[in-house]
Amino acid sequence: MMLQGSLLDLDQPTAYADLGEIHRTELRDGAWVDHLPAWMSGSDQLFDDLLRDVPWRADKRQMYDRVLDVPRLTRFYGEDEPLPHPLLSVARDMLSAHYLPELGEDFATAGLCLYRSGSDSVAWHGDRNGRSSTQDTMVAILSLGTPRVLALRPRGGGPTEHKFSLGHGDLVVMGGSCQRTWEHCVPKTSAVVGPRISVQFRTLGVR
Repeated sequence: MMLQGSLLDLDQPTAYADLGEIHRTELRDGAWVDHLPAWMSGSDQLFDDLLRDVPWRADKRQMYDRVLDVPRLTRFYGEDEPLPHPLLSVARDMLSAHYLPELGEDFATAGLCLYRSGSDSVAWHGDRNGRSSTQDTMVAILSLGTPRVLALRPRGGGPTEHKFSLGHGDLVVMGGSCQRTWEHCVPKTSAVVGPRISVQFRTLGVR
């Protein structure tokens, strides 16, 4: 699917590759991960637009007896909120159409995370708030900017079993029981890396 850059004030044409080319990795316990490198070409301009235009927020989190800064910036867009860029609406609609026979519903929300440097991260977790604590679901992630590792391991700990280096328009979709039976993280890195934005598309009632 091609969108002409001139229609969206982009400096270059932007294309989404055919989702039929996506590769699936079967995990244990009914979980799976789909991966399509460079799903979105010409993604650097979208990264710049989101970096500039999204009203990023710095959150804090209670950890035992301390309140700590969340090591990334975030912005969540609910089902009735317009997304911050037309190309994200196109991505959401393409994913909904492709996965509808398997998922049974559309992707409805988008959570954005900005990893400013290698010091920003997200700890091991599963997206189990809401329906996903008891039901299979899908979380689709479009990655923009500098590649960072997304690591996966079975729930409960143990070594990393799968790693995906995601950036510059790469797509990964975690499905089946993945949010209940596996955990994922974006680990810190001591390497000098540039910023990355991840866009997580989810169904209603899943966080």
